[in-house]
Amino acid sequence: MIEKPWHRHYDYNVPTTIRYPRLAAHELLNLPTGAYPDKAALIFFGSEMTFLELSIVSRSFANALAELGIKKGDRVGLHLPNCPQYLISYFAVLSLGGIVVNLNPLYTPDELKLMADTSGMTSLITFDMALPAIRTLCKQVLISRVIVTAVTDYIKGFPVSSAKSLDLEPGWRHFSELIAKHPNPKRVKVQVNPEDPALIQFTGGTTGVPKGAVLTHANIVAGTFQCSLWGNSTITLTAHEKRNVMAVLPYFHVYGNIVVMNWALFNCATQIQVPRFNIDEMMDLLAKFDQITFFPTVPTLITALINHPKAAEMNLNKKFGLLNSGGAPMPVELIEQVKDMGIYFSEGYGLSESTSLGISNPVLGLKKVGSIGIPFPDNDVRLVDVDKGETDVPDGEPGEIIMKGPLIMQGYWNNPAETEGQLKDGWLHTGDIAVRDEDGYLFIVDRKKDMIIAGGFNIYPRDIDEVLFQHPKVAEAVSLGVKDQYRGETVKAFVVLKAGESCTAEEIISFCKEKLAPYKVPKLVEFRESIPKSAVGKILRKVLRDEEEARAKKDQQPGR
Repeated sequence: MIEKPWHRHYDYNVPTTIRYPRLAAHELLNLPTGAYPDKAALIFFGSEMTFLELSIVSRSFANALAELGIKKGDRVGLHLPNCPQYLISYFAVLSLGGIVVNLNPLYTPDELKLMADTSGMTSLITFDMALPAIRTLCKQVLISRVIVTAVTDYIKGFPVSSAKSLDLEPGWRHFSELIAKHPNPKRVKVQVNPEDPALIQFTGGTTGVPKGAVLTHANIVAGTFQCSLWGNSTITLTAHEKRNVMAVLPYFHVYGNIVVMNWALFNCATQIQVPRFNIDEMMDLLAKFDQITFFPTVPTLITALINHPKAAEMNLNKKFGLLNSGGAPMPVELIEQVKDMGIYFSEGYGLSESTSLGISNPVLGLKKVGSIGIPFPDNDVRLVDVDKGETDVPDGEPGEIIMKGPLIMQGYWNNPAETEGQLKDGWLHTGDIAVRDEDGYLFIVDRKKDMIIAGGFNIYPRDIDEVLFQHPKVAEAVSLGVKDQYRGETVKAFVVLKAGESCTAEEIISFCKEKLAPYKVPKLVEFRESIPKSAVGKILRKVLRDEEEARAKKDQQPGR
């Protein structure tokens, strides 16, 4: 690996390059199983499952799936929240050479149909609470094998469900009943290579034709090693026996897959599983643990945690070992709050197409407020001219982030046109615009497609969002460009107020006038109860943009 300018900022024990073992992703489970077989791999509503138990039951399920005819290359949908059954299914499918298709449990039947049609999945593993949606889906799409579990089946004290108790359709299988048929499982002997596909990870929103990023076993192993070694400067201070991770990020999202599930395997850490996020339930759960070694999360959840009425009495600064934020930019005000609490934290950047990783601030070393940091080991990053595409821009000038390295996807499933548009000579074109400073630190300016062009000015919504977030009455805010007859586009702000507060549009606009150039100041303000977000808390500007376009079309109708 050629020495890069940013390597000088790495923490003392972070390597500049990594020798990745030629492993299949599911073989990572062998590490903690061999070293700490009796340690809890999972804690789910107080019930524990050891690494050895997880390994055995995954093997049982793999044998059952093989008996059903699932073979190498088959796409298997995992439609589950964070629960033991997700990990059991994930390791079983991968060990057969199957390809996991990650599905959000909240998807509607129409959204699921898009994913099923795109991936060509032949099997689906789902759960009791989603059965109405799955029954509707299966009337529209032929799925050869449907396997169902109840979320409570691995909580001690609850009865284990059955095909009869769940009233399953004829031909559908029950998860626990399949496992029970293989009490003494042998290892399945399927050759799985690092270059083989492991995951189809759908990107972006759920409207239009979805794109399924294909991540290989090598991508997952590289991501696991990179994020683990990046955090080593503080994680290694906690003995393996005591290491744990808060598993609130959904496994069905690549961020949760790498920095929670696979990180936990490499670090022999116990996963404290949270199948859904509720702030009061989260505070009650945190109270049961003296320390959380690693807590990867998103800015919206961090905001909710540190501003909760119980936050001060719980001494969160003593409870959290390392806080990691991703999925969306952390507002500067929030970063300052975390720093004031004395919590080690690192903010990073990545995409589904880059196995959720790519760039991050060092844990111990130089951090820059508002920066996404520097590239991970073995990840090459350039900033290129937004219009010309391949020409590198000088420091201080905005350019599109392009990345190359072992994290980058194989391509989009069955979509060569989109693959060709995003991957050029191995470089992933991210669509994100950033500037690089004299130390090599990167600062996201905005998404290329989110840039507002108003009256000839290029406006980056991130600048406006930062100011809106500073308003004392504002809990959340986001800005975007809406059509304007005179300026082409104008700036509109969507604002969620803090509980009990009241505010006017004029008040917001006046506040912005004090801190922004006139052409950046929002001309329109809409107060909302909530702002649409993805499963990992990323604000969905596209949803707001679609709402605005629909509203504009309605206003243009005759008679209005």
